[in-house]
Amino acid sequence: MISIERFRRQLHQVLHLDESPQRTALAFAIGVFIAFSPTYGLHTLMVLLCTWAFRLNFLALMAGALVNNPWTIVPILGATLWTGVQVLGMQPIEPLTWTDVTFAAVYRQVSPYVMPFFVGGLVLSLLGTAVSYPVAYWLISKYRVRKGHAPAGDRLPT
Repeated sequence: MISIERFRRQLHQVLHLDESPQRTALAFAIGVFIAFSPTYGLHTLMVLLCTWAFRLNFLALMAGALVNNPWTIVPILGATLWTGVQVLGMQPIEPLTWTDVTFAAVYRQVSPYVMPFFVGGLVLSLLGTAVSYPVAYWLISKYRVRKGHAPAGDRLPT
């Protein structure tokens, strides 16, 4: 049987409460960048890679990446495509038709969407990161002050 105190210590370690609010907010913001990136199907892999490569907080990264979820994917995809079309100054793209579903026909219809999709995804990723970092930093700092956790950088060595 696991004791409550042991569970709290492990939770404290998993949540990286000894990390600075800046580092935790950075992990969340990178997760938001991943959420808006046009690399669908690779988001979880990217979170794992960033966790390992940069030693970032997995939970903060995953929370940021989960901004893109089954409830938000359609608005995010629409905003991504719209942003890409606006940034590239393109004319409206013809809607997809499903009368001919051969590979060549689908490729011909989808190819005009590729560049606006990637450009829009990059723009929204950068914008989402720029907005989410200060918001996450503020929330984490307020929470830690309320709970009495001093930021890691503010502790004196013992």
